[in-house]
Formats: sequence, C-alpha cells, structure tokens
Amino acid sequence: MAVTIKSQHEIELMRKAGDILATVHDELAKLIEPGITSYELDKHAYKLIKDFGCIPSFLNYNGYPASLCVSINDEVVHGIPNKKRVLHEGDIVSLDCGVIYNGYHSDSARTYPVGKVSDEAQRLIDVTKQSFFEGIKFAKEGYHLNDISKAIQKYAESNGFSVVRDLVGHGIGTHMHEDPQIPNFKQIGRGIRLKAGMTLAIEPMINEGVYDVWFLDDDWTVVTQDGKNSAHYENTVLITEGEPELLSVRTGTTVEQEMNRR
Repeated sequence: MAVTIKSQHEIELMRKAGDILATVHDELAKLIEPGITSYELDKHAYKLIKDFGCIPSFLNYNGYPASLCVSINDEVVHGIPNKKRVLHEGDIVSLDCGVIYNGYHSDSARTYPVGKVSDEAQRLIDVTKQSFFEGIKFAKEGYHLNDISKAIQKYAESNGFSVVRDLVGHGIGTHMHEDPQIPNFKQIGRGIRLKAGMTLAIEPMINEGVYDVWFLDDDWTVVTQDGKNSAHYENTVLITEGEPELLSVRTGTTVEQEMNRR
C-alpha cells in the first residue's frame, strides 16, 4: 500500500481546492428547497466549479455523467441528477462533490433537510455528522487507521443507526481515490499507522435501518435494502503532528467551528 505524504506546497494547493469546494457547498445549500430538481443542483454545481477555474472531479469519472452526486432519502451515495427528480418537503438530500484545483482534489459531502423533516430524519443527519467528528479525534500522527473506523462505528451504533459496509473512504491528492481505503467500521488488525502529511477523505455513510445496500441498474446509485433513510458526511482531512486540519472547509475554519456549524 503506497500512501503518499504531501509536501507543504501540495497541502496548500489542496487547502485552496477545499476552500473553493466549501464555497460550492455553501451556495448549493441555499438552493435546497421543495420544488428544485437534482438536475438543477448539478447544473449550479458545474457552473460554480468552472467559475472558480476548477475541474469537477466527478464529471466523467469512470463514466459518471454529472458534477454532483445527489442522493435522496434511501439513496446512500452516487445518486445521478435527473430533470424529473424533484425534492419534496420532508426529504433529506446528500450532496457529494469534488473539485480539482491545479491538479489536486478536494472531496466532501453534506446531508441537508428539505424544508421541515421528521425528528428521526434530523437525528440521522446530526448523528452522521457527529460520527465523522468522533472519528477524527484519532486522525493524528501516532494513531492507526482502525482507531478512526472504530470511533465512527461506535458512535453511530450507540445512537441506534447502522454503518454501511460496502462503501468506504479513501486517500486523496493528485487522484480522487488513493490509498488507503478507510472503512467506517472496525477491522481485524490496527490498520496503517497515521503520519503527518497524509490526506484522507473520511466519509461516514449511516443508515436509519439495516446496513445492507443495493446497487441499482444504473451502475451508480446505491440504496438501502430496507428503503429507510441514509445520510452522508465527508471532509478531506490532513493528518498533522497535532490536531487534524479539515481541508474541505473555508480556510481558517477550525474543527470545532465546523462541528458546531448548522
């Protein structure tokens, strides 16, 4: 397994990519309301990314046809935008997006309520986000990869939810998917030892019901087998000798600030 250690120059490029991506997410969040289509969200994402002089990471990646993954309710990840797919009051929607800036990727995902949602749907969103922050308490030099995975699983399951097994996080840099793979559930063994300069896309995918999923016939969209809701939260993270740095938020935003942001 070849896990790359990024130089200060590379980290700065990824920091800039992440700042741009955070702005894209902030602008898309303003558009989420009943009546908008997933296609419209994708078109806005594409324009924003191009206006910043970046390349959409997802567009044409292994044949994916859009710049944004828009996953609604029981769709776990990789929902393909569609002109006929309309957001309705009470839905939850996960937006997963990536940008390439000067050859370096940033990748992040957020799940949002559409209008007023049920208490359980909001709790799923909140627990999924917090499970990420529980995990990155161990995203620092000297810990092992499985420390992150175990913390995510423990928090999600202690709140009555389940952790998707068929999809994992990943390293990131000049390629969107690099080593290592980052499960959100405990593994046999400790996993690699974390070192300063590693950049990881950590992304809990948490289900309201069972963790089992189906892959739809479009070869992309992943849905829960029991039809219950799923939520997704992801950031690109820099391992340091001290506290981790989030590379997919606005520059200067601390872990605590992002954790408490609504």
